[in-house]
Amino acid sequence: MTAEDYAKDVLVSADWVEDHLDDFQRDDANLRLVEVDVDTEAYEEAHAPGAIGFNWETQLQDQTRRDILEKDEFEDLLGSHGISEDSTVVLYGDNSNWFAAYAYWQFKYYGHEDVKLLDGGREYWLNNDYPTTAEVSDFSKTEYNASGPRENIRAYREDVEKAIQRGIPLVDVRSPEEFSGEILAPPGLQETAQRGGHVPGAKNISWAAVTNDDGTFKNFDELKELYTEHDIDGDETTIAYCRIGERSSVAWFALHELLGYEDTINYDGSWTEWGNLVDAPIETGSGN
Repeated sequence: MTAEDYAKDVLVSADWVEDHLDDFQRDDANLRLVEVDVDTEAYEEAHAPGAIGFNWETQLQDQTRRDILEKDEFEDLLGSHGISEDSTVVLYGDNSNWFAAYAYWQFKYYGHEDVKLLDGGREYWLNNDYPTTAEVSDFSKTEYNASGPRENIRAYREDVEKAIQRGIPLVDVRSPEEFSGEILAPPGLQETAQRGGHVPGAKNISWAAVTNDDGTFKNFDELKELYTEHDIDGDETTIAYCRIGERSSVAWFALHELLGYEDTINYDGSWTEWGNLVDAPIETGSGN
């Protein structure tokens, strides 16, 4: 395996997307391009031609339960935008694909086989002067039949509790300040937890460590070295978490999809859940 090879064919370049823009704008459901952001304001200003805009907060989350969509809700969302279970779906978004990676993980949770990330995300597309438009994409509705859910890629609070007891690797991908308990959220973002700190035994490996300055993912060898330095080699279950599950999805993508560590799972409840639980064990300080 060369340095540029990944375990799975799950990334496409901006050049590849540009070469297929005509296909993404056709009404047939073979190819779909989806921009996923925490809101759709950026999408409304400019996006890749043919891209559908998904609002992570209001469209990919259940607003009452603060949980991912139920299976039928996921089916309705995708079908209403002309996406079928056989579509090749390319996802991209802001913050080096934070929310696009979360959407990717959700697609995989409901068994969508052919889904990929645009390497570098929205910023890479804009910064390198690829084509944009403000025209909202609209496609004929189709039927979407999800499989799954595939629970083997999702962690719950019980799994975290067992991980603490058994010494299973936990990767906290937040900033060092969040990990130590100094702050509860990145500056400017909502504080969603009552207490600061980290899950006992967790290792602080920032999500940003898996990407280059331009937002593209580091190569296979660099990613492997990053995690090997923290004794994470894919030989046992690894649980990734952050604040609300989006940054941990980037780490999950790097570990599970790019490195091929199949027993990596995403704790999407993350610190919003753990930091609000009564009597949940928490550590503060640098920890590593």
